Amino acid sequence: MKKYDVYNKIKSEGVVVVIRGNDIQEALSTVGACYRGGIKVIEVTFTLPRADALIKILSEKYANSDMLIGAGTVLDSETARIAMLAGAQFIVSPSLNIDTIKTCNRYGVPIMSGVMTPTEAQTAMEYGVDVLKLFPGDIAKPAGLKALKGPFPHANIMPTGGVSLDNVEEWFKAGAYAVGAGSFLTKDAKSGDFDKVEKTCRAFVDKVHSIIGGKR
Repeated sequence: MKKYDVYNKIKSEGVVVVIRGNDIQEALSTVGACYRGGIKVIEVTFTLPRADALIKILSEKYANSDMLIGAGTVLDSETARIAMLAGAQFIVSPSLNIDTIKTCNRYGVPIMSGVMTPTEAQTAMEYGVDVLKLFPGDIAKPAGLKALKGPFPHANIMPTGGVSLDNVEEWFKAGAYAVGAGSFLTKDAKSGDFDKVEKTCRAFVDKVHSIIGGKR
């Protein structure tokens, strides 16, 4: 899949779910519940033990589906390359790491770098980042995204952290390209209630699509 295809799918879906967990089996069950709930874009974080193995398993399992599998919490270029070789279709970093951006650009893999300030946003775009991850979103809030869009109206910005069913509409009204969500959607996985995870994801996806439907 080409870079623009990945970015277009993320934009049309509007939601990237951040997957963490204690082990591969829990994460696999969480991803399955999210997918049944309508989620089509998954970000497997490298805080998860053996994240590269999980990415490989998911890439093979969902190879013929409409699911996108990416890697998150990628802190350096070495981890980015490991994720790519495991099958990651996009890379997400919580911070602005130039070597990681260069590696992703070298191999034609989409990169979403974490930014918080105008300087970081401009630097990321100058190095070829097409989507900026506004992180932590619970600190920036929708007002922070709107303010950042002032000097950078052309920037594609995805807030992650602090996004919920109650405020997701505010994020899109502020100009979000898409939103990243984690514990709000997957918290019930810790107790093994994957049916609840599925229901929560379905409600969130329906809300997001009602907001962005017909506008993209």
